[in-house]
Amino acid sequence: MKVILTGRSGFLGNIIYNNLQNQKIITLGRKNSNIIADITKKIPQLPKCDLFIHCAGKAHFKNSSKSFEHEYQKVNVKGTQNILNSLKSNDLPEFFVFISSVSVYGLDSGNLINENHPLLANDPYGKSKIVAEKIVLEWCLKNKVICSILRLPLLVGENPKGNLASLIYGIRKGYYFNISGVKAHKSMVLASDVAKNIIKISAIGGTFNLTDGENIDINRFSNYIARKMFNKNILVIPLIFAKIAAKFGDVLRFNFFNSKKLKKLSSSLTFDDSLARKTFNWNPKSVLSQNANFKNKYV
Repeated sequence: MKVILTGRSGFLGNIIYNNLQNQKIITLGRKNSNIIADITKKIPQLPKCDLFIHCAGKAHFKNSSKSFEHEYQKVNVKGTQNILNSLKSNDLPEFFVFISSVSVYGLDSGNLINENHPLLANDPYGKSKIVAEKIVLEWCLKNKVICSILRLPLLVGENPKGNLASLIYGIRKGYYFNISGVKAHKSMVLASDVAKNIIKISAIGGTFNLTDGENIDINRFSNYIARKMFNKNILVIPLIFAKIAAKFGDVLRFNFFNSKKLKKLSSSLTFDDSLARKTFNWNPKSVLSQNANFKNKYV
């Protein structure tokens, strides 16, 4: 099978690339790729492929640039449209996979949210993914291309970025703490499981939440990382102290801890992956399995 992959230099894209070595794979990106191109600009017509995996996208910012909403639109929306425009109308792939996010649901809390839930995101990232999903779906329907949209929660694996990288950094530095009495469960998935199943998923098509199915208590998860990576235990503070600290954070306008962050830490947010399990026998490993690697060169 001939595959074109965008986002090969990213966290998930790199893992997908490494899992497709038995396929004929062509990468597209701004550097270290077979086809050098910036997806935010016009892309030359791409060669024929059987499967196109669009993994490139803007998910995280290292600073609080005021232009971040524009950047999400430029990369996630315009970039997706540019990719579709670059595919020859008379020589299209048979399958198209778009990597999306559970952020499209726009929820801070909830239990076992399924794919039929309304897309309510009002943050720049979530909104950009909603629009990109729509663009891909409409294009695939018009061109009779089998379309798969994967809505992913927190991705776990070696050298993660984003929220998991921040969690690991906080644990290593000693300023991350757990809150006594709080049982907040979160959905996660091993990036390697997504990569291993992507060809099987592409042949079927559909929109799927992918999780490890365990919806782990975040306190348990952070303690596991602390012991596995740093051989240490995490400080546990009473809820009342956390609330006081959050109020100080509100007054002092701290981004790293405030009432909004406290609510997020203490609320469960889980997603239902039963559709994937029924449709293509999705049977992932736990993120706390022996194969889970949290080694991170970035923190």
